[in-house]
Amino acid sequence: MPKTSATLLIIDDDEVVRASIAAYLEDSGFDVLQATNGQQGIEIFEQEKPDLVICDLRMPQMGGLELIRQVAANSPQMPVIVVSGAGVMSDVVEALRLGAADYLIKPLEDLAVLEHSVRRALDRARLERENELYREKLEAANRELEASLHLLQEDQDAGRQVQMNMLPTSPWATEQFSFAHQIIPSLYLSGDFVDYFRVDERRVAFYLADVSGHGASSAFITVLLKFMTTRLLFEYKRSGTLPEFKPSDVLGHINRGLISCKLGKHVTMVGGVIDEQAGTLTYAVGGHLPLPVLFSEGKGSYLEGRGLPVGLFQEATYQDYVCELPDSFSLTLLSDGILDLLPGDTLKEKEAALPELVKTAGGSLDGLRRVFELATLGEMPDDIALLVLSRNL
Repeated sequence: MPKTSATLLIIDDDEVVRASIAAYLEDSGFDVLQATNGQQGIEIFEQEKPDLVICDLRMPQMGGLELIRQVAANSPQMPVIVVSGAGVMSDVVEALRLGAADYLIKPLEDLAVLEHSVRRALDRARLERENELYREKLEAANRELEASLHLLQEDQDAGRQVQMNMLPTSPWATEQFSFAHQIIPSLYLSGDFVDYFRVDERRVAFYLADVSGHGASSAFITVLLKFMTTRLLFEYKRSGTLPEFKPSDVLGHINRGLISCKLGKHVTMVGGVIDEQAGTLTYAVGGHLPLPVLFSEGKGSYLEGRGLPVGLFQEATYQDYVCELPDSFSLTLLSDGILDLLPGDTLKEKEAALPELVKTAGGSLDGLRRVFELATLGEMPDDIALLVLSRNL
C-alpha cells in the first residue's frame, strides 16, 4: 500500500485493540503513533502534531471526552474519531457536540469501516483548511483592494482638484467679450478641457480640447496641454515674438510635444485668438468635430475649417482661418460627446441639428444647458465640454 502524508494518533488503553487498529492503518499507508492513556495521548499530540486522532472514551488518567476538549482547544480543526465500547447515547451526543468527526462502536468487526471514516474525516479537514486558506487569501485580497480603492479615490480626488484648479474662471469677461464653460465628465476625471486667457493688451486666446479615451490617463494629457500652452506663451513673451502667437503655431507645438512624449494619446481641438481692436477671430482646427457654431442675428451656422488631429502625425501642419466678428454674436465650441445628445441617426443628421439647437438656446450657455437638459443627464459614454464666448448678446 502506498504511503500517505497523514499521521494518525491512536489513544486506547486496550493494547490488543490499539495494536490491531494500528497494524491495519499502517498497512493502509498511514503513519501511526500510539498512546496508552489520555494523558500520554495529549503529550504525544502536542509534540508530534498528528493529522487525526482516534481515541477511546473510557481510559485511565484522562477520559476521552476531556481529551477531545483539550484537542479542540489546542487545534479546533483537528478531526477526532471516537472508537468506544461504551455505547451510551449521552456519551455519543457529548462527543459529537465537542467536535468529534465520527463515533464508532467496539468491537469493530470490519476495520475497513474505520479506514473509510478516517479518510472521510481527513478529506473534510483538508477541505476545511483549504477553505480557511482561501478565505484568508480572499480577506487579504479584499483588504488590499480596499486600500487600493482608497488610494485610487485619494488620487482621483487630488487629480480632480488639480484639474478643476487649472480651469479658467466661469464666467469671465474682458471689456468686450464674455466667456463661460461647462465640463461634464463621463468618469470622475475628464479628458475634455477648455481654457481662455489674455495674450496681451489687445488679444484674448481660447481653446477647447478633447483627449482620446477617458479617465485618469486622458485627464493627465489635459494637464500637459495647460503646461504646454502656458510655457509657449511664456516663451513667446520672453523672445519678443508674441506678435506671431498664431493658433496654427500653437497646435503645431502641441502636436510635436504629444508625439515626443510617446503617451499614446492624441487630441482633437479648436483654438483661436481674438483681436479686440480689429474685431477679428483667427482660429485653427485640429481634427475636431463638431466645428464651432456662430450665432448672430437669430441664425446659427458653422465656421469653416479642417485639420489633422493633434498628436498623431509628426509632419502635421495647421491652417489659420480669419473671420470678422459681428457686433452682437456668440460662438459655441463643443466636444464630440454632445453628439450623443443630438437627434438623428447619422453624423450628418446630428450635425445638421446642432446650429438649430444653438439658435433655440439663444446662443448662451444657460440656454444650451436647458436645450440639452444637462442638469438631468444620466451616465454618459463620453465627456462633454461646452465653451461659449459672446459679445453684446
